[in-house]
Amino acid sequence: MRDLPADTGLRSFRRFTWWTLILLTGSLLIFSSGPWILDPGVPAAARPPAAGGLAVTAVAAAVLFGRRLSGDPGGSPGRVPAVWLAAGCAGATVLGGVLLAARGYGAWSFAPATMVSIAATYLPAGRRWALVAAAAGAAGVAGGGVALALGDDPLFAAALPAGLVALTGWVTLGMLWSWDVADRLNQARRLSAELAVKDERLRFAADLHDIQGHHLQVIALKSELAARLAAADPARAAAEMQEVRRLAADALRDTRAVVQGYRRTTLEAEIANATGVLAAAGIDATTHAGPVDPADPSDPSGPAGLPETARHLLGLVMREATTNVLRHSRARHAEVGYRVAGGLARLRVANDGARRPAGSGTGLTALAERLAAAGGELTWEHAGDRFTVTATLPVDGRTPRTRDSEA
Repeated sequence: MRDLPADTGLRSFRRFTWWTLILLTGSLLIFSSGPWILDPGVPAAARPPAAGGLAVTAVAAAVLFGRRLSGDPGGSPGRVPAVWLAAGCAGATVLGGVLLAARGYGAWSFAPATMVSIAATYLPAGRRWALVAAAAGAAGVAGGGVALALGDDPLFAAALPAGLVALTGWVTLGMLWSWDVADRLNQARRLSAELAVKDERLRFAADLHDIQGHHLQVIALKSELAARLAAADPARAAAEMQEVRRLAADALRDTRAVVQGYRRTTLEAEIANATGVLAAAGIDATTHAGPVDPADPSDPSGPAGLPETARHLLGLVMREATTNVLRHSRARHAEVGYRVAGGLARLRVANDGARRPAGSGTGLTALAERLAAAGGELTWEHAGDRFTVTATLPVDGRTPRTRDSEA
């Protein structure tokens, strides 16, 4: 049985679908055949097989519905529980045959229709309605033939069973179709989150490739030129090698900049990127920005008003928080809040659907140390299924001189 995330509501939806199908099927079977079985006028010899067929059909239907809802979306013919399906069909055949022989033209087809509908759910989508249509036609022929043989109205006896088979298939297949759609959407949501993370990795790899490729190409040409000039013009060869040394230092500096996120990591860019990434992953993200204290107009209301170091550090926090939402939660809603008041910039990222306990990763711990060195603070809280990350930094430009500010 596949495990489903509880925070998306799929477990509850699966349970609701199963109970609805069981109650609907059980009610139709009991109300269609129960009164006939309990009727004192029914021959005693006909009651045990009818009651046994009813019980076997009901139990088999419950098991088959449960197996179907626990399988892959759309079902798979290779996963059909053949024993239970055979038992259910045998029970439905006995119950329907006894009722049809007793002229129960309006009730005998419920049990066979139930098993036909269940069997259809395990077939590929293109064959399901073909089976239901064939079963409806067979039910009409069987009911009309028996009625004609017994001298009853064949039109009513043929039309009613055919209609009941079609209606039962419509209801059963419709409810399981809605479950399949919900399950597929959940899988697509998970895939979108994974692709968003992979796209970010590809972006980083492309940046690193561009920088390294450019610098290494120039270094190779300069080195080749210096090798040719070594004997003819040693002074120029030495100058070329000095240029190679400078290019190597630039390549090392630019590589460190990309690895540490200095080139693109700013708070405003990361907030915009997070909004798009979370939306692509099916997460409803809302952003709130502005000063906490409107009476203090000296405080900037946007990330662009922060010092460069603060924008970079808060951008790293925003990126890490977004990654945590995508990788370590089944979030449906996320909130990003940015405020400035009292000389402090405050970034808050909250999401539901959190699965991992607070402080379980190293990314936030490392960022907390970097913000502390810059005079700020990074905290996170895990309460129920809600995870909240809060970062604060001074914006008055008096942050301690650290590696970030030197960079």
